[in-house]
Amino acid sequence: MKTKLNKFFLIILVVGVFSCKIDTVEPTTTGTTTSTITSPNAAANSWVYDQLKEWYLWSDKLPSKDKTNLALVTGKDGEAADITKHYFYSLLNDYPNTDRFSWIRENVADLTASLSGISTSFGFSRSAVYLDNTQTNVVFFISNVILGSPAEKAGLKRGDIILTINGTQINGTNFSSLIANNETATFGLGEFKNGAYVLSGKTITATKGVVQNNPIQFSKIIEKGNKKIGYLVYTQFLETFDEQLKQVFGQFKTAGVNELILDLRTNGGGRISSADLISSLVVKNLNINNVIHQDEWNATIKAKYPSVATPTKFSNQPNNLNLNRLFVLTSNSTASASELVINSLRPYMDVVIVGQNTYGKNVGSITLKDESSPARWSWGMQPIVLRTVNSKGESDYGTKTGFSPNFVVSDNIYPFKPWGDESETLLKKALEVITGVVIPAEASASRSFRTMSTTVLEQNVSDNPADNRKDMFVTFPK
Repeated sequence: MKTKLNKFFLIILVVGVFSCKIDTVEPTTTGTTTSTITSPNAAANSWVYDQLKEWYLWSDKLPSKDKTNLALVTGKDGEAADITKHYFYSLLNDYPNTDRFSWIRENVADLTASLSGISTSFGFSRSAVYLDNTQTNVVFFISNVILGSPAEKAGLKRGDIILTINGTQINGTNFSSLIANNETATFGLGEFKNGAYVLSGKTITATKGVVQNNPIQFSKIIEKGNKKIGYLVYTQFLETFDEQLKQVFGQFKTAGVNELILDLRTNGGGRISSADLISSLVVKNLNINNVIHQDEWNATIKAKYPSVATPTKFSNQPNNLNLNRLFVLTSNSTASASELVINSLRPYMDVVIVGQNTYGKNVGSITLKDESSPARWSWGMQPIVLRTVNSKGESDYGTKTGFSPNFVVSDNIYPFKPWGDESETLLKKALEVITGVVIPAEASASRSFRTMSTTVLEQNVSDNPADNRKDMFVTFPK
């Protein structure tokens, strides 16, 4: 089925009712009467296949179209609404191993909004941890609160502890549903007292709303001896905040910053151009003729769009810091465009990783939607279409172990300390490596902080599941 695409996006990174042509498929016979099975999903499934055949990085591994079941009548879970979703995943290359990244969503408008940092949510992220080894009750440790979100306006902040939602104790069964099923929630805050986490008596009430993520969550200049250290918490690569990002680096440059700590522990990716901007603002001996990265595509796309073979090069940035090295704070939530920065800069300078192994995503996908007028269905899909390599041709972090840290530090001291607290776990280690001076663990702590030895259910997870995608994307064609 030929579909005209007016615009689409690349992503490194699901189901509804729609109006479409009803295709006729295999006839069946009951007694002496022959009937024909029809599927309202066959046209959409055919479109999904055709788009994958053209764009998919592993298009050569797709089965022939006539070997697939275009006329699926139920999805994986037996629901009619899951048919096209199930068909899409049935085509992926060794899903969920080799291709654990391609995805599809029912409403492409919601999809593109999330890629722009827009969601309907409370606006916070948390780590969910069992309170003890009985693995019954759960505590939420708030790891980040989006600036200007309903959660922030209500008074929630990084470091807060949540034990109940609307009066119900969080446990291993309801820890996700209590967030998902409540548009308005009263959060019962906790404290560590007499060796246990207990309710403090304080509550915060918030109602979900449309949230625009401001990825420049926190910035600070830390002076220690002859070191002027820039510290930036950056949570998503968003082009709309590029000018603000340049201003932060301008402040760093004016102050004479000679070391930089880039905190990407909660950054799952975003727009590749913003990742390239950060690389150009940081790299030592900036040269606009040097290659940041190159993208590898399937043979069909390389023949149809030769420009995809053009390497991406550094851009001239007046606020470039010309650093000898970069410190990056990481967790398993550090993914895609975040990992691209690490990989792109390694040929030109020392990149010191502090924290935990990154997610491991070196591939990207394209946002595809039906451009018919009127559109026949609202699906948006994200098939993987490219692999990135740095100027040395290196791209060996695309496994579930990602990049390994130079300094292994677990982000498991709870509750989380405020951004910029010099005794905060990962920042503390980076500052010690930079200065050679040990920082007391409780330098500015007035509360009790402790390591939890029980099971971590989720780490740095947004209250809106759609925001937890690991992605990177660019405008196409180049």
